[in-house]
Amino acid sequence: MRPVDRLFSQLVGHLSATVFGLCLAGTALGELTGLSESEMSEVEGAGIGVVLENFKFSHGTDQPDANGDRARIFRIGGIKSTDGRDVDITVNRFYVSGANSNYGENLTAVNLGRLINPWRVDVLDGNDIGIDDKAVLEFAAPAMVSATEGYDCMSSGATAGTGTCSSRPATADYIGERADIGMQMNVGIGADRSANINIHAKSAVIDGSYLRLWGGDDRNQMVAQFKLNFYSPELSIDVCAQDGSSCDSRIFMSDFVMELALGNELQPLFLDVDGGGNFVVDIAAIRPPSPGEIGSDGLRSSSNDEAWDFYESYYKNPEYRSNFSIGNFSVGSKDFGSARIQGVLVQHLSIRTKDLGQ
Repeated sequence: MRPVDRLFSQLVGHLSATVFGLCLAGTALGELTGLSESEMSEVEGAGIGVVLENFKFSHGTDQPDANGDRARIFRIGGIKSTDGRDVDITVNRFYVSGANSNYGENLTAVNLGRLINPWRVDVLDGNDIGIDDKAVLEFAAPAMVSATEGYDCMSSGATAGTGTCSSRPATADYIGERADIGMQMNVGIGADRSANINIHAKSAVIDGSYLRLWGGDDRNQMVAQFKLNFYSPELSIDVCAQDGSSCDSRIFMSDFVMELALGNELQPLFLDVDGGGNFVVDIAAIRPPSPGEIGSDGLRSSSNDEAWDFYESYYKNPEYRSNFSIGNFSVGSKDFGSARIQGVLVQHLSIRTKDLGQ
C-alpha cells in the first residue's frame, strides 16, 4: 500500500477509535489521549458501523396548511422545456417506515442495520479485494450472510435458515429491519403542475449493496465499484393527483428483485466532471485480446496464462453480472405475468449529463 493510502487508513482508524472511546465515556472513568506516531503506525482502518433503531422518517408536503404556509420541500429547478417554459421537479413527500404503513399513511418504527451486521463506512486494503496497492473507501449496507443463518429476502414470514439476507422481517414481537419506503414527486411545466409520480416499496431490503471508491492511475479520475441489491415483495408506481382525487392505473410489481453491478476491479466505473461542468459516468470497454493471447481452441493450454485467466475471471464471475426479476407484473386490472433477465454483463457504458438550457 502506498504511504499516502496507509496514512489515510490510519487516520480513519484513529477517528474510529476516538468515536468508540467517546461512546464509552459515559460508563468508563479515564481521559482520552492522543496517539503517538509509533502508536498510530500500529492502527489499521477499523471503519465505522451505523445502526438506527426505532427509526422512522417522513418528509413534508408541498400542500398549504390551515394558515396557507407551505412546508419545506426538496425541489430541482433550472430546467427548461423545449418551448422555453420553466420546469421544476418537487419531491412533495418521502418516507421511511416500519411494516404495514399503508403507503406511508401509518408510520411505524423500523431498525436499519443490526449490531452484528451494521451499515459500514470503512477503508479496505485493495489487495484483499483485487484492487492492487490501493486504499478503497467503502460505504456498505448490511452484508449478505450464509443461507444457514440468513432470511429469505422476499418473504414477510421468513425465518432463520431460509435465505441469505441479514435483515429480518417484522413479527408480532419484533419490528424488524425491513422498511416501507416511498415518495411523491410533482413535475411542473410552466403553470401546469398536473404531473405526479408516486413510488412505494413494501418491506424493502438492500443487503449486500455497496459503493467502493479509489483513485485511478491510468486516467487520473475517481474510480468506483457499485453494487445495488433491492428486494421488495411489492413495488408500485402510480400517477395520482396530489390531493388523491384522481388516479390513473397503478403499476404493481410483486416479488421485485434488482441485483445491479456496475464496475469491478477488471473493468472499473470512472466518475468525472468535464470542462463544461457536466457529470460523466463511464465504464470503458473491456480490452480485446492481443493477437496470439488466446489460442484458436480457446483453451488455457494454448493461450497466454495471464490473459486467459483475465478473461475467464471477467466472464465467469457472477459478482460482475446483474439480475432482474418480477414475480408478477400488472397494470390496473391487466395481468402480464412474470419477467426475468439474468446474467447481464455491462460491456461498455457512457453517461454524460447536458445542460438543456444551453
